[in-house]
Amino acid sequence: MSAETPVQSAGTFTRLRRRFRDWRGNRPFWAGLFTILGGVPIAYFPYATLKLGTMSLTMATTAGAGSLIIGVLLVTLGLTMWFQQATRIFAGVAAIILALVSLVVSNIGGFIIGFLLAMLGGALAMAWAPGRPEDTGRGKGAADQGPADKAAWEPTPAGEPGEPGHPHPAPGTGDGEAAGDVRPEAHHGGHRVG
Repeated sequence: MSAETPVQSAGTFTRLRRRFRDWRGNRPFWAGLFTILGGVPIAYFPYATLKLGTMSLTMATTAGAGSLIIGVLLVTLGLTMWFQQATRIFAGVAAIILALVSLVVSNIGGFIIGFLLAMLGGALAMAWAPGRPEDTGRGKGAADQGPADKAAWEPTPAGEPGEPGHPHPAPGTGDGEAAGDVRPEAHHGGHRVG
């Protein structure tokens, strides 16, 4: 396979994996996943019936409706983090508040499992920031200059005034002095210094 091989020659699975990776990279994917996973145990445990041999344990309480509402809201907030990235801060704060409320309302936050997952998802949503697109072409800014252009403007510790790497021009070179351009760091006590 060479560098010129087109992407279409990759298999279907590889193309789907790349598309999913690109989709996942443009949104707070892990925040939404943890928030959704946090909502599932919070909503599930109050309605679950566990079997231990011949004995069945039912944890249905009067707070079952509240647990269901909190769980469904957490799942909805997780999906919102995936598909509406602009609302990630609101969704993160709401997920943290709902996780805290679930400690009281729904079996200690889904036996701490749902609480911890929802808290982690909310924190990740608030911490996530969209990436900046990479510059593919060369522009006019200093960030787009080549290595030789950048070296001419970077200060060197042992540089003498007037050298290309020194931040200030040599005295009397006319760089800005003829036009009356005076830099603030060139003044000491109201008197101009070389």
